This record gives sequence, structure tokens and C-alpha cells, in this order.
Amino acid sequence: MNSSAARRSALPAALALCGALALTACGSKGSETPAGAGAAVTVAGVSISPDAALHGALPEAVQKAGKVRVATDIPYPPFEMYVAEGKSEMTGLDYDLGQALAAKLGVRFEFQAQKFDGIVPAIQAGRYDAAISAITDNKERGKVVDFVDYSVSGTGIMVAKGNPDRIVTLDDLCGKKAAVQTATNQQKLLDRHQEACRSAGRAPIEIQAFPKDSDAQLALRSGKVSADVLTKPAAGWTAKTADNGAAFEVVDDPAAQGGYNASPNGIAISKSLPQLTDAVQKALQSLIDDGSLAKIYDKYGVASIAVKSATRNGAVD
Repeated sequence: MNSSAARRSALPAALALCGALALTACGSKGSETPAGAGAAVTVAGVSISPDAALHGALPEAVQKAGKVRVATDIPYPPFEMYVAEGKSEMTGLDYDLGQALAAKLGVRFEFQAQKFDGIVPAIQAGRYDAAISAITDNKERGKVVDFVDYSVSGTGIMVAKGNPDRIVTLDDLCGKKAAVQTATNQQKLLDRHQEACRSAGRAPIEIQAFPKDSDAQLALRSGKVSADVLTKPAAGWTAKTADNGAAFEVVDDPAAQGGYNASPNGIAISKSLPQLTDAVQKALQSLIDDGSLAKIYDKYGVASIAVKSATRNGAVD
């Protein structure tokens, strides 16, 4: 995805307001203890302390400043959100990840709001050192910034709580009704899968397209469809927050844990700061190894999109 509009089309527009409809009750807290240079923080119930070796591996300029300047585009649930409408306090998966990494590195991650399409140019111009904003790691962006990949996400399937139709894979949607937002990658995925249904001798998917995913959610709530097909992060967050988790659940296809057609999301870092990239990669791996990363992802209902190892510049396109 190469523009702000393309990026935002991946998550339902309704989520930008954290469930503006009454049918979705949202709630999230920011980091329990904000990160300060050299201070331990608590994120997702886990206490994270500085690692002296990692701090020493940071660029000298970052060590002296005691901070990393981080760009992010808000809102984009569950990755980026404000704690409350009209407030400036940030929360979300990316913000919490930033606080955990900052604690490991013994510095502050100073988040600043920045429109998505201006993030990479601003890093190139030296206004920011890095960005954590659900940025797809692709080869085009990789020419001008480095990435440390922290999640892999694609299309997911959300069903009613209890999964009454026993949906596990896309194949299970053959012959059933599935809701989707109009003109999204998810609708294209269902359209393409019709041939697989026919080849298997099964009836096609009855695709019901809606202008907004909130409408698709309503169809699922009322039993008019067997599933809502949307991005896996959006599905996880919606299932976590709607009716305090009592309305929906997310299907985890063993063959597509991060979702169908999944691509890596990465922390973008200035190519002029290779030591920072190295340190962030090692700090992320440390959070993976001690289980902290899994707990942060689980807080937002998206444990399945977490990476198993911290990789660099993993673009596949």
C-alpha cells in the first residue's frame, strides 16, 4: 500500500472512530506507565526494564538526546488510537510496542502525529528518526528507509461468538453467505475464491457487499450471514471490544495465521541510523523471547499477527 488512502482502506472506516455505532463498545487504556529515559515501564501488565548493552548499541546522538523521534498516523485502530476523543494521549498496539522498545533501549520514544503519506518523506528529511504506524514493508519504501518487521497481517474471517456454522477456512464459506465491505481487497479475495468453490464441486459463496463494515457486522449479528470478511487486525479488535468480547470471534486458519495474502508491517527507520535499526531489531527480539510482545498483541486481540522473530526488510513485493 503506497498511500494514506490505500493503507486506510485495509481497515473498516467505522473503526477509525472506535466503533461509532452503538453496536460496538470500545475501550482501551494507554501504557500503564509511560516510558522515560532509563526507566522501567509496565505495558500490557508486563514490567520492562532497560538493557544496558542495547542502550550502548544506540547511535551516540540518540543516547545524548535520550529519545527517538517517532512518527505515527492516528487514528488507525487497533494500531493507533487516542485514549479518548478530543484528547492527545495516545494508545494502541503501535504505541504500546514503542513504549516497550523504549524501555528496553533505555530511552524515550517521542511519538508525534503525522499524516501517513508524509511519514517516509519526513524521515528522509530528518524530522523523525523512525515511524511506527502499521506501515507495510515493501521494496519501494525499502529503498529509502529500513524496516524492522513486527507483524504480518492480511484478511481475516470474523464469525458470531461460538462459531455456529463451524467456519475455519475460506473453503468453508462455499455455499454460505459472507458479508464484506464494498470495493475492498477482501471483496476481491472472495470473488477470486469462487473458482476454488466450483473446482471443489461446491456452491459459490453468497457474497453480500456493504458500504461500511459496520453494516457487515450488523448482518453478522442478526444471523443474515455466516461470516464477515475483513482485515485480520480489524477483526481481532472488533471481536475483542464489541459487547466486551461477547458478540464475535475470529477464525484462525492454521494455514494462514496472520490472515490471507498477509504482508509484513515494519518499524521504519532512517537509513542514516543503521545502529538504531540494529538496536531496535535486537530489542524487539528480546520482547519476543521473553513473551512480552505476545501479551501486548493479545491486549488488542491480534495475537495471531505477531512475528515469531524480528526480521529486517522482509518485503515480498
